[in-house]
Amino acid sequence: MGEHVVYPHRTTMTDQTIQLDIDGINCASCVETARKALLASSLVTDASISVQTGRAIIHGTIDPTEAARLVTAVGYPATPADEAPISAAELHDHMEHLTAKKERQWRRRAIIGLGMWIPMAILHWGGESMGIDGPWIPWTLGLAATAVVVVVGPGFFASAWSALKHGGTNMDTLISIGAVTAWGYSVVLFVLEHMGVEHGEPSYFTEAAALLGLISLGHWMEARSSAKAGSAIRDLLELQPDTAEQLTEGEDGTTTEVPIAAVQPGMQLLVRPGGRIPVDGTVTEGESEVDESLITGEPIPVLRSVGDPVVSGSINAVGRLVIVADVAGNDSTIARIARLVSDTLGSRASIQRVADKVSSIFVPAVLAVAVLTITGWTILAATSSDWSNFSTGIIATVTVLIISCPCALGLATPMAVMVGTGEAGRRGILIKSAAALERAGGVKEVVFDKTGTLTKGRPVVISISPEPGTSEDELLRMAGAAERDSEHPVAKAIGEVIEERSLPLPSPRDFTAIPGIGVTATVDGRTVKVQKDEHAACAVSVDDTLIGRIDVRDQPLPDAASAVRELDTLGAPAHMLSGDRREAAVEIAEAIGMPLLSVHAGVSPEEKAAHVQDMTGPVLMVGDGINDAAALAAASVGVAVGSGTNVAIEAADVVIPGHRPSSVPLLIVIARRTLRCIHQNLFFAFFYNTIMIPVAALGLLGPWGPLIAAGAMALSDITVVGNAVRLGRSLRRMPDFTE
Repeated sequence: MGEHVVYPHRTTMTDQTIQLDIDGINCASCVETARKALLASSLVTDASISVQTGRAIIHGTIDPTEAARLVTAVGYPATPADEAPISAAELHDHMEHLTAKKERQWRRRAIIGLGMWIPMAILHWGGESMGIDGPWIPWTLGLAATAVVVVVGPGFFASAWSALKHGGTNMDTLISIGAVTAWGYSVVLFVLEHMGVEHGEPSYFTEAAALLGLISLGHWMEARSSAKAGSAIRDLLELQPDTAEQLTEGEDGTTTEVPIAAVQPGMQLLVRPGGRIPVDGTVTEGESEVDESLITGEPIPVLRSVGDPVVSGSINAVGRLVIVADVAGNDSTIARIARLVSDTLGSRASIQRVADKVSSIFVPAVLAVAVLTITGWTILAATSSDWSNFSTGIIATVTVLIISCPCALGLATPMAVMVGTGEAGRRGILIKSAAALERAGGVKEVVFDKTGTLTKGRPVVISISPEPGTSEDELLRMAGAAERDSEHPVAKAIGEVIEERSLPLPSPRDFTAIPGIGVTATVDGRTVKVQKDEHAACAVSVDDTLIGRIDVRDQPLPDAASAVRELDTLGAPAHMLSGDRREAAVEIAEAIGMPLLSVHAGVSPEEKAAHVQDMTGPVLMVGDGINDAAALAAASVGVAVGSGTNVAIEAADVVIPGHRPSSVPLLIVIARRTLRCIHQNLFFAFFYNTIMIPVAALGLLGPWGPLIAAGAMALSDITVVGNAVRLGRSLRRMPDFTE
């Protein structure tokens, strides 16, 4: 199976998984700082942290309290998370709280910073033209800038100081040094001027305030855009109701409203018309049409009556249903999706590892460039005896620090992954990790198991051919009576037709099943045989006289043919691996337009896995049964059908709706578009820094350099987030690949 976590594992058999809730995780740099603190312990084998949920998933033997202490020590207060499964509602509320908190913090900082800077800029640059002058102006500018540094600055300084205490740097290091340098240099000039030292250099109080205010504005807009980009995920998490109606004991039909977390297996729950099914369960009373498109992907509601299963998040259309809960409220299908989303947001694609490494090297490199910049301008000032060059060097250095901040680099991958997995989830495609999404984008070949993935998974009667002198109903009646005591799928298929026609069946005697051949029974005193003939149909004979044939076959799914065509168009041709006989596999292949050279029949589970491993290029395997688990694990991307076995689902990287093979090309397209978005974002970040650093170091941006840098850096962040939002809109408009 493909990796579900990004960082190298040192996993042992005694590893456990614990979770922490961490406060103050606002950026990729925060994640790396906290993660490195955890991995410094020999008791931690792996750790991943989600910016969106503020939750860490830790593998190892470390005690939760000790893990929380390690993270808290580096500046991010952490507490052990509740060991009980997190519900969809809890995760939704947690994400909403974090999103609102970040947006609120940056909004306050932006309003204060810009609220101070705008009048400062008017006074500083336009005061003389407006006839405003006096010794109070430098004091006003200095005090206003100091207020911004004191009130807004801690949002950056605390993170930079925390990283410095542990021998590291982060994005806030550059911003902090830039703002403090501009402010501190201006304070020195201010003091010298009031000591009577004539220097003729301008102060940069205004630029220090502008820097913190503009970058706070960028973070505020980024937080708002991030909330919009994550709306698909939150929409998914809203599908499970917060409460359920529990039927009280007795026959009066009264109900009590209980929280979803309090629902336990065996509880009797009432679902009213128009309401959502609160948990997975079984109908015990009533009949209604239920919209299960969330899980199955099928837009047409299905009829559910006594004995039928229902899935959490489904919508009860018209009838009153009473269900018995099969699982606890926090372990329903929607809750499991919520936890899957949480885990995915904490995982990293391999391309993000590259960005993380670059980012960790980039900040020290920028600091080195800043040192060289100020050194070079100082030498130039000394050799030319023009000390205005020293002032230019200070501003150029501040500009380098600001313009180099790689915030966009840290946002490039997480934002795109969040949008891609969220939009896939809207269509019922559940992606378990960012790494799986990345690998799906590189798939070159797709392998399907036949039964249950390309076909309906159960045989149906496709033709009834009675011999002359025998009616269809008589043929069905004799065959159905003989098969009445059989549990074989063929018997069930014939029984369905008999039930549709309401044909009475006599009771058989002396029933005998012959494996691989058919059945024999005595019906109305005559010997009836239903046996497979050379055409794989059911030949029905009475007292050794053929009375007709009933052709029972598995049928391809309605969108199997379109899925095969779309995969060919995408350059990822489809193959079939089946344990069934070749004739049956070829028949399905011909029906869906798959080349016969791509059909491999009569293979064992071990042979399936070996075949997948021997294929060239990244391979995506689609299966639904226990016999597919080994092949799913061997593939670059394992895709399980949601209606399949738990073993297959656990072995897979992705889960798609049952009976919808068109989800496979849809998955590949979503993955490819997400990867393209990531590459575009990384290009924007790298290109921006590569071009602008030398421009800033040479002082070509002039005295407005820090201001231009602050605005450009904020624009870079917004560009990356905006590109992710654009990805979400394009994916939302993309049609399903169905006929």
